[in-house]
Amino acid sequence: ITVDLERYRIRPGESVDLATRATDDTQGLSDSDEVDDQFDEHLDALDDLQERLYAQGSQSLLFVFQAMDAGGKDSSIRKVFGPLNPQGVRVWSFKVPSKKEAAHDYLWRIHRRAPGDGYIGVFNRSHYEAVLVEKVLDLAPADRVAKRYTQINDFERLLSDEGTTVVKVMLHISKAYQLERFKRRLRKPDKFWKFNPSDLDTRALWDDYMAAFEVALSRCSTVHAPWYVIPAENRWFRNLALAQLVRETLERMDPQFPPPDFDPAAYPPDSLV
Repeated sequence: ITVDLERYRIRPGESVDLATRATDDTQGLSDSDEVDDQFDEHLDALDDLQERLYAQGSQSLLFVFQAMDAGGKDSSIRKVFGPLNPQGVRVWSFKVPSKKEAAHDYLWRIHRRAPGDGYIGVFNRSHYEAVLVEKVLDLAPADRVAKRYTQINDFERLLSDEGTTVVKVMLHISKAYQLERFKRRLRKPDKFWKFNPSDLDTRALWDDYMAAFEVALSRCSTVHAPWYVIPAENRWFRNLALAQLVRETLERMDPQFPPPDFDPAAYPPDSLV
């Protein structure tokens, strides 16, 4: 089973209309044992690829997640990256900047969390909040926000040039689906903690956020740091597509175990005492 990921990749400079992109697309697949087996196969491959990346220690992967509230960022990260060796994965969640963070430029807290050589970094929200939330809520002057698209592209180019492969994903859901997710959370006491009444204020600005996303996707999807808009309402398909995307990215990076810095022949295993 192979997902056509090119269907979801935003080409550099492409005009984006999110309303025309299905949020429940499954490419004709259905939830089945075969899909589960394929997902598990991706995870097995990722386990090997991550070990090689960590052992090689000369390149890194940054995976960025953005979505509206209830878009599935937490569960996507848990399902795809949770089974990997935690020694080689770093997950960072970017919420409202702290007082210290707000005293610096908006990329300061981001750059500090970029993955080092050998690591996979996962961002739950990211520097794109500076052209999404801050834009929609007028938290920064419009002329300053307008410059940020170029700054972000330059920042991601820097990471790429220095050995970090950057992949960005928008988990795409509909406004109606979000409402059902909110209702589901309020029906389950163990999910109350995931609901914030302020999410309803954000929901009221849905169209503004979609417009902000469209600009960011169009202006900041590049060859070296592409954006993918993954339909996220069928979680099994979302997870399958994400696992395949991470696997294919790491396979292109092609990490290799480093050669030993000693002569293995000088240490026959059976001679060790």
